[in-house]
Amino acid sequence: MGSFWKWWQTIPYRTDPDIISIAGFQLKYYGLMYILAFGLTFYLLNYRIKKNEYSLKKELLENYFFYVIVFVLLGGRLGYVVFYNLSYFIKNPLEIFLPFSFKDGVEFTGIAGMSYHGALLAAVAGTYFFAKKNSVDFLHFSDFVVTAAPLGYTFGRLGNFINGELYGRVTEMSFGMYFPMAGDGLLRHPSQLYEAFFEGVFIFGVLWMIRNKEFPRGFLMSLYLIMYGTVRFFIEFLREPDEHIGFFMSWMTIGQILCLLMIVSGVLIIFFQKKKAAV
Repeated sequence: MGSFWKWWQTIPYRTDPDIISIAGFQLKYYGLMYILAFGLTFYLLNYRIKKNEYSLKKELLENYFFYVIVFVLLGGRLGYVVFYNLSYFIKNPLEIFLPFSFKDGVEFTGIAGMSYHGALLAAVAGTYFFAKKNSVDFLHFSDFVVTAAPLGYTFGRLGNFINGELYGRVTEMSFGMYFPMAGDGLLRHPSQLYEAFFEGVFIFGVLWMIRNKEFPRGFLMSLYLIMYGTVRFFIEFLREPDEHIGFFMSWMTIGQILCLLMIVSGVLIIFFQKKKAAV
């Protein structure tokens, strides 16, 4: 068993984030994970339409994905800029969207840094504009989308794992891993894998199982916000905080603060929908 754990602990050292690297051009697994995430989400939602679980033309679903992909990518990047590194990007605004560093000459770096919470806010905005433009009920459509979306996060977190980033805090548990980017040679929680399972597979499983039950409009979206916020809040205790940010009040991360806002938002939607139905 000891040999297994030694093999397990050193997996990050053997993972190469590049699929192909030719003459400075790099095709990374992280980008592939985004494609798989969007592709699987589209497949699952289209499956529901074909099974008559939701009434929507396939062409509208395709249009929605064009909307939401643009919003998610822009929102994810801007969320990282605002929530996690605003002071740096105020001084280096060209690096917000350009894959270059201009500190010491011009160096290709790739676009580094995406925020889930920024992507979520943008996805909600994109969904709202799409619904309004196409005369679709926003809450009902959101309930439809969230039944499939969480499974896509699994691929995103696997991409983080392959990149060796967003690793966990130091642990003495045998299932910890050595992450080269940490630079300290200490066992750490593979928090990316925890998030891949709980934020992705677990939440997807719950929502998918109850997708056809009768609930008030907006309930599934609210449940998603509450579940994700709760799961992520606790996993953050095992995840290494951003070095340039650290902790708030000596124990809370920026991610946990944003997750608490998610939970509150989910509860408020349920409360106001219930209140509205009682009138």
